[in-house]
Amino acid sequence: MGRRSGGGAGDRDPLLTEGLRSPGYDSDEESRASSGGRSGSLLEDPVSYKPVRGGMCYPTHWFHRYIVLALICLLSLGSYFCYDNPAALEPQILKAMDVPISQYTMLYSLYSYPNVVLCLLGGFLIDRVFGLRLGALIFASFVTLGQVIFALGAVFDKFWLMEVGRAFFGLGGESLAVAQNAYAVTWFKGRELNMVFGLTLSISRVGSTINMNVMRPIYDSFEDVTPLSRRLGLALMVGVAMCAFSLALCAGLALIDVRAERILNRKKAETGEKVNLWDVKKFPLEMWLIAAICVAYYVAIFPFVSLGTDFFISKYSLEPAAANALNSIIFIISAACSPVFGFVVDRVGRNLYWLIIAIVITLASHLLMAFTFVNPYVPMVMLGLAYSVCACALWPLVSLVIPERLLGTAYGFMQSIQNLGLAVVAQVAGIIVDKAGYLWLEIFFTGCMCVALISALLLFLVDEARDGVLNASAKEKAAAEVKRAAAAAAAAGGSGGGSPASQQRQLRTPTRSPSGDHRPRSPFDLRNRYMSRLGIPLPPTYRLTSLANPSPLK
Repeated sequence: MGRRSGGGAGDRDPLLTEGLRSPGYDSDEESRASSGGRSGSLLEDPVSYKPVRGGMCYPTHWFHRYIVLALICLLSLGSYFCYDNPAALEPQILKAMDVPISQYTMLYSLYSYPNVVLCLLGGFLIDRVFGLRLGALIFASFVTLGQVIFALGAVFDKFWLMEVGRAFFGLGGESLAVAQNAYAVTWFKGRELNMVFGLTLSISRVGSTINMNVMRPIYDSFEDVTPLSRRLGLALMVGVAMCAFSLALCAGLALIDVRAERILNRKKAETGEKVNLWDVKKFPLEMWLIAAICVAYYVAIFPFVSLGTDFFISKYSLEPAAANALNSIIFIISAACSPVFGFVVDRVGRNLYWLIIAIVITLASHLLMAFTFVNPYVPMVMLGLAYSVCACALWPLVSLVIPERLLGTAYGFMQSIQNLGLAVVAQVAGIIVDKAGYLWLEIFFTGCMCVALISALLLFLVDEARDGVLNASAKEKAAAEVKRAAAAAAAAGGSGGGSPASQQRQLRTPTRSPSGDHRPRSPFDLRNRYMSRLGIPLPPTYRLTSLANPSPLK
């Protein structure tokens, strides 16, 4: 967050050039703490760039924050690695545990069902009950315990015990991601926060990719072990080691955060999620259409991946290792291309065009896999690219139709119904394969994509009819933002500027057009509103104006 020790103006750390304060940061406290004869190099205050004394272990030093960044990125590596353990070992599970596909898919449904509720309560539990550090440790422990039970169920040839393990795993998986985001907001601010979110997503998807490509060789390495269920359980123990590794990093990150909180005299971090179910009735039609797209699109992605290995073996006669590699292409492309597409969508705008294009490409890829024998790498690459574009174009739409005070409810609601859809469709997909085969499964996924496409077209028509902003270009969004900032500055000038508290309230007040629609805000402005909501002091230049600084990632 500052210059390297002894460096000149051109040696500033490239990742941490923005460098806003941590929540509740007290520069006077830091100066007092750093002036007591402590040896070390000179650093810069994260906002004012005043020299302060400290070494590499000081919380604001670039080296220290790189260590924290690595810990945050690896926090959910174990959970992402283990989430698709069943997909990587699908043929082995079906054979060793002697279960039909409809029962195998319950391993995914039982992960999603707890998160129908926990997606609404996870932020509350972290903010109000456990606290960030304890909450992260609890959820990471649930992930580890769930994987242990899952592996032991295979060792003892008890499929019901494996199902119990997946339910415990689900109790921690999604909420751990909430804690991971809260840590990111605590330690990184402004434009660097986009890079941190992009890195955490990419590293998490690396975990999924590694799982898809190494679990089968690990399983094969125990070829002398009998029976097959025990062999499967030993392979799944590798996932236990990955979860234990992430749990240990979570404990280390908690200790570092306690120390930083004491040294910087900052406030305790919160997720900022304020979920009130009664606010759902205030959602506009656009929000319901966005939710419909979310459910209809993702139920044709993740359940497909969970059954993809056996599908590629059955239809294309691939070897299991080749089928796993093909099935992991979605995650490989997502890890590599999501930052790029996020930057492009931010710069260009026109989110609905991008969204419709992504849905059409996904629909085409399912049609190719259903009715042709074209090289499967073609539709899978198409699917990976479309999946990356959809994520970048879809989720930011919520902030354009929902006022800031309801965003926690909106995103919690979106994730909740997404998990409900994934849980139900995973079971339905298993039943379809058992009774009718993979052709009808692909027809079912094609139908889901048609629902997503129709919802996207309706969203486009509704937005156009109401002169909305969902499909505005980046220049149009910037122009609307300048007008909003000018109006806010004029209002503040007329009242003598107002107190800092009133200025912070201004940042949290949604702006409406004469027709009642919410006008677009830049990603930079949205983050400043979010920071102020967490009690994070903003630099004075951000209080009354919100310059449009497009973020490279979403």
